[in-house]
Amino acid sequence: MSSPIVLRSTAPEAADVEALVVLLARDSESGSVKGSAHVLAASTSTVAEELADAVAALGLIGKAEEVATIPAPPVLKADVVVLAGVGADPADPEAVRRAVGAAVRATKGRARVGVLAPSDDPSVVGAVAEGAALGGYAFTRYRSTDPEPEVTVLVAKARAKALRDVVERAQVVTEAVTAVRDLVNTGPGDLTPEAFAEAARQAAAGTKVKVASLDLKALRAGGYGGIVGVGQGSPNEPRLVTLSYTPSRPAAHVALVGKGITFDSGGLSLKPPTGMITMKSDMAGAAAVLHTVLAAARLGLPVQVTGFLALAENMPSGDAQRPGDVLTMRGGKTVEVLNTDAEGRLVMADALVDAAALEPDAVLDIATLTGAQLIALGPRVTGVMGTPEVRDAVVAAADASGEQAWAMPLPEDLRQGLDSTIADLTNVGDRFGGMLTAGLFLREFVGDTPWAHLDIAGPSFNEGSPWGYTPKGGTGAGVRTLLGYLESRAR
Repeated sequence: MSSPIVLRSTAPEAADVEALVVLLARDSESGSVKGSAHVLAASTSTVAEELADAVAALGLIGKAEEVATIPAPPVLKADVVVLAGVGADPADPEAVRRAVGAAVRATKGRARVGVLAPSDDPSVVGAVAEGAALGGYAFTRYRSTDPEPEVTVLVAKARAKALRDVVERAQVVTEAVTAVRDLVNTGPGDLTPEAFAEAARQAAAGTKVKVASLDLKALRAGGYGGIVGVGQGSPNEPRLVTLSYTPSRPAAHVALVGKGITFDSGGLSLKPPTGMITMKSDMAGAAAVLHTVLAAARLGLPVQVTGFLALAENMPSGDAQRPGDVLTMRGGKTVEVLNTDAEGRLVMADALVDAAALEPDAVLDIATLTGAQLIALGPRVTGVMGTPEVRDAVVAAADASGEQAWAMPLPEDLRQGLDSTIADLTNVGDRFGGMLTAGLFLREFVGDTPWAHLDIAGPSFNEGSPWGYTPKGGTGAGVRTLLGYLESRAR
């Protein structure tokens, strides 16, 4: 769960909080902090003046990610004030999200946190709420730790419907993102395919989302050769979970497919030990799909959404698939397995066939698919491939939500690298352009359906230090982009 968010028009002096977050904007011309009346929009002149003195004494300039904690002036009930730089544009929602997230992270151990919104613009207030909730996230399953704080967003007109609406949406969105973080951070021994399927069933209980699950026997009978093949090396049997949200008179039907490799050892094409450390996160795509569908239902979006979670554990054993095996996929295509560590595309292919068979308006798949994504785009930028119109709409949704994504091509000259001498396809192509080749492989299973593929191998798991509202570990990448795309279809 994300931090609970409360919206109030209380003046900062009267706010009953332990820590008060105030954003500082940098003057792009002088490089100094802008005037206190602008930065501290809802403060009295006394508070503004006292904090302005502290800003000057500390040499703060309001640059992005700059955070300083100071004792609160006597006029405040708060114990401390956290000053956070937002950069040159305090109206930029993503800059606000990151600044607030970084500031709330700095309040660790304090139960009540107030954030002074820099304006009453709904997009800014929504960003404040999202940044605060995501920045206050803590994964507590395996150890006792400081609880997530209750966050109060301080604005001038808390009763304004537009502000209430954006904060309510922020609560739904951030709860979805943090639920994904929880799943990604869970130890793989506790999140087997069967356990994941059960977690999906429990999460959907009492909602408008219906859940169905295929076990190993049903997968074999249905010809899901990719999911069965990848999962056969593990004693933890694979699953294919389908989530269905069907509002009345939907404006569109979108199918979402998520890769759910609950642990990826590489199979017989074994990864090196250091390469396995973060492989509990190889189910981040399926987690994003699960909680996107649930969030769409909570928001009441007038879009039919069908989600597919392709769940398996990729392990080496005497029963594991071998390099050289030929799999018959759902729908009949055959794939020669050349590398058992290119397993995600095999489980995704089966689910994509089912998704395309529904004839939706669009299919989006999301997966921690290739290390090549990290090489090409780094750890924070999602690669998006597919039908140009859908691909570009997904990138636009990412931009609007504050997630970083980049449109990538699917060069036809790379397709020949997937040719097999004995089957319809191989599961790996040439060495170069691996992210694009993986996209070309998936394209083989969607036919003419409008489609986009999101490779979140890097953005799904932060191996470095926390930054902005992003913690170390699972990030919840993709949820805001997928929801934004669904909302665009609703419009």
